[in-house]
Order: sequence, then C-alpha cells, then structure tokens
Amino acid sequence: MKKLRIIVLCGGQSAEHSVSLVSARTVLSNIDPKRYCPQLVYIDRKGFWRRSRCEFLTDHVGASEKVLLANSRPTAPSEVLATADAVFPVLHGPLGEDGTVQGLLELAGLPYVGCGVLGSALGMDKEVSKRLCIHAGLPILPYTVVRHPEHAAPLARRLGLPLFVKPARMGSSVGISKVMESAELMPAVNEAFRYDDKIVLEKGVASPREIECAVLGDPWAKQGDPLELKASICGEIEANAEFYTYAAKYLDSEGAKLKVPAEIPEKTAKMVRELALKAFRVLDGYGMARADFLMDRRNGAVWFNELNTIPGFTSISMYPRLWTESGVDTPALISRLIKLALRRARAHARLKTAP
Repeated sequence: MKKLRIIVLCGGQSAEHSVSLVSARTVLSNIDPKRYCPQLVYIDRKGFWRRSRCEFLTDHVGASEKVLLANSRPTAPSEVLATADAVFPVLHGPLGEDGTVQGLLELAGLPYVGCGVLGSALGMDKEVSKRLCIHAGLPILPYTVVRHPEHAAPLARRLGLPLFVKPARMGSSVGISKVMESAELMPAVNEAFRYDDKIVLEKGVASPREIECAVLGDPWAKQGDPLELKASICGEIEANAEFYTYAAKYLDSEGAKLKVPAEIPEKTAKMVRELALKAFRVLDGYGMARADFLMDRRNGAVWFNELNTIPGFTSISMYPRLWTESGVDTPALISRLIKLALRRARAHARLKTAP
C-alpha cells in the first residue's frame, strides 16, 4: 500500500506558538511510519512557511525553534500543500485553530485533521460558543462580554467576585486572570486586552474542580461505525495554583497533577461524557476536541466551560492521555484522526458545486 504523505503543520503566529512545537513532536514521534510519510512544516513567528528537513524536534522548545530555522527553507504554502495527501494541523490559538488555516485547506481541496471552518471558529470564540450552548440547554456559568476597558468595572459588579477575565479567542490559559478583589480587576482586564479586542468576564466557582473529557469521531456516523463519535473517560486537573495557568501547564513540571480517571461519581462522569458529546455537536465539531468542565467541590454541580478543537498533544497533555486510558494509544489515535480527515474529504468531494 502506498504511504500517505502527511503534512504536520506547527508553529504559527499566536501566543501559543511554543506549545504547538511540543505537540508536533508528539505527533511526529507517534505517527505510523508503515502507513504514513510525515513531513514537518513550520510556520515561523512572522507567518512564513518553512519546510523542515529535521525529522523530530528537540525536547527543549527554544532549541526546537533554532533547529527548525536552521534546517528549513522558506516556501510558499501552495508548494507545500501540492505535495500532501492530508494535513495534520497542530496549531494552537488564533491563525491556526480558529478556522483560518482550515479555510485555506478547504480552498486547497486537501483533507485535514480536526474540526472544519465553522467548528474551529466557534470553539475558539468563548463568547459565541457560550451563547450557542446556552440556547442548547447546556449548563453555563454567568458571563458577560467587554469590548472596551472602561466598561469592565460596572459589568464586573453585576457578576460579583470571584470572577475570571479571559481573552475571548485564545487558548492555553494565555492572558487569563482570576480576580478575587476589585483592585485586581483592571490589571486583569488590561492583560486580557493584550491578546484580543474582545474579552469575557466569567463568574468564578468558589471551590472548583477542573474536569476534562476527550471526544473523537464523526458526529453523524451510525452506531457501530468504527469512526462513530465517542467520549473518553473523564480526567481531572489539580493545579498547584489558583487555576490551571499557562505556567502550570507548560513551564512548571510540578504545576499540576493529572488524575485519570477522575475521582468523581459514575453518575457525574456519565453526565460529563454526555455533555461533552452534546457540546461537540452543538458547536459543529468533527474529528477531535477536548471538552472542559468546572465542578463545584461542595455540591457536585457541573458547568460546561469550553471546547478545545486542537487540544494539546504534548507528552503531558490530557487529550492523548485520556484516550490511552480509554484503550486507544497515541499511534492508533493519530491514525483514526487521519481516517476521519479522509472520510470528510470524500464526502465533500461528492457534493455538487453547480445546479
């Protein structure tokens, strides 16, 4: 059987650039060499595409970037995509996870892993996704949107403390602050506005637990289909800080403890899995996503927080770990994601483009 040429696309111009490099290393290390011929393509911080000659990234992010820049050459996206059978975007944040790259790949007529243009855009925008999920009946914490810093204080008073201040379209906890006192509000608002021109104020839970569930598959496949949509077991993140910050995720080896499976009642775990699948469908997901929830430690109440359409693929990331503990190891997970990409491309190819 002819090997499929898979472009692993990493880097990008978002604040999550470095995280992407670590995720790409995991994908390259676990892709099945008997079935796929991977090619690493690095988008540098200025947005230039570079075809890399190095096979694997180094363990250290800074060193990885130096290796990529030294062992790659600038190339046009069209030149890269012309050689691919499918693309595995491992891009986190704006200009990669938000539907922009997905739109480019749609125009190029290439199969690609993960959610489509709409699903990617909805998953990235915390405000729009919350609006849709509320309409669909999912439990969502009270929130409000801020477009100008001077509007933040009166809106925050309506929500009350504690609250979280977040860029509306960013991931990996970049730009997020927890506000416990009124004096902390404006510094948090200004920090969030560094990364987006729309921010979200969200009511905090006094004693929260962070529960996550991984989703994989075709949301419209029939029951029994090998690629039907499924939810993993649940996991829990115990952060050694006020919340699961960027530093706790990627810079501090002791920043958090991942518990898989989560130590929650089976009834609660079942509800979380059902909510994860519902949110995935409501937000037009396809292929993969990680659904994040907050659970009140005191009474067990659960709220849907957000859907990550290109979840981290690092060695410590929850998404591949949840599937490993659910019986799907990382090589099998990557192969299934590529199969899903090819299935969607075949379905799109059958559509008429003229009356």
